[in-house]
Amino acid sequence: MSVAFRRESDEEHLEPKFELPIPSGPNLVTAAGRDLIEARVTMLESEIAGTPPEPRLTEAKRELRYWRTRRSTAQLAPPPTPGVIGFGSHVRFALRGQTRSLTLVGDDEASPANGSITFSAPLARAMIGAGAGDFADFSGEPDAIEILETRP
Repeated sequence: MSVAFRRESDEEHLEPKFELPIPSGPNLVTAAGRDLIEARVTMLESEIAGTPPEPRLTEAKRELRYWRTRRSTAQLAPPPTPGVIGFGSHVRFALRGQTRSLTLVGDDEASPANGSITFSAPLARAMIGAGAGDFADFSGEPDAIEILETRP
């Protein structure tokens, strides 16, 4: 029989599923971030125990491996020094004429739409170590960020 008429399995034509990428660097978390990781592990374990149909079972197991790794490597960060922007700080600042507020958090709990960014983001790195009244360079612009307020 010609190879052109032979049906191969659908599996061999699917994209390979790689493990979810683990962010580089330390896995610093806030207390809320630690709770978020624990909740994800618990939710996925419950879902897997209910034996969802394939392919969701495979996907849930993949996600669970990621969250278990994140749980085992989580390091609860100490609270930031009062008056100085650091991990866990709430910051109100002005950038290009707009006042914004953000909280600097760990990779897994960051949600820019909800006002939190990862501490390793360029904007966060530009502000770390500054305090209220300070200016910080950002995106090649000197004094682009004015720190208006910071609190732990």
